[in-house]
Amino acid sequence: MAYADKQGLSGSKIASIVIVILIHALLGYAFVTGLAFNVIKKVATDLKTFDVQEEPPPPEEPPPPPPPDQQVEPPPVVTPPPIVQTQAPQAPVIQQVPTPPPVFVPTPAPPAPPPPPPPPPQVSKAAGPRGDPSRFVTTDDYPSRALREGAEGTTRITWDINTEGRVENCRTSSSSGNAELDEAACRAMTRKGRFSPALDQNGNPIRSSQSRNVRWQIPK
Repeated sequence: MAYADKQGLSGSKIASIVIVILIHALLGYAFVTGLAFNVIKKVATDLKTFDVQEEPPPPEEPPPPPPPDQQVEPPPVVTPPPIVQTQAPQAPVIQQVPTPPPVFVPTPAPPAPPPPPPPPPQVSKAAGPRGDPSRFVTTDDYPSRALREGAEGTTRITWDINTEGRVENCRTSSSSGNAELDEAACRAMTRKGRFSPALDQNGNPIRSSQSRNVRWQIPK
């Protein structure tokens, strides 16, 4: 029962609040509407109409006077520069340089051959040995080393005989195969050989040459 009373009181209170709100709203609306109408009416009453006069346009200013005539000086007379007659450059003169003729250099002739040697003098008498020619080279001239080695052979020698009959320029024409035997043959002939010189047609002594074989054999 108490809960039902509380619910009824709450409903009536809410209804009262709503009614109060509606009343205030109506009063506010009426107040605002009436006030606005009075303000508009008052403003319309105070407004007065009047004509606005336009200001007259300003008087036109007279145009400025024309400027005084200025004498225009004529432009200065410009004298054109004198026309210089230029001559076209002359073509260079090409001088023909004469070509010298070729110099002919003769080929030198080959030198003349030397004159032939004079012919040997005519021998009227041949050179001959003085003494026994077999004694000019003997077994006594056998080299000791060749004896120890048992070397043997034949040496052919050639020598010159001067105008005094002495032996010169002895050389080996054919070797024995042993140099010591060859040298011993020429050494003995140069030391012991003596000759009568050869004579020419006038009987004058002249140089001549001779050759011989020397047999080297160990004595038994």
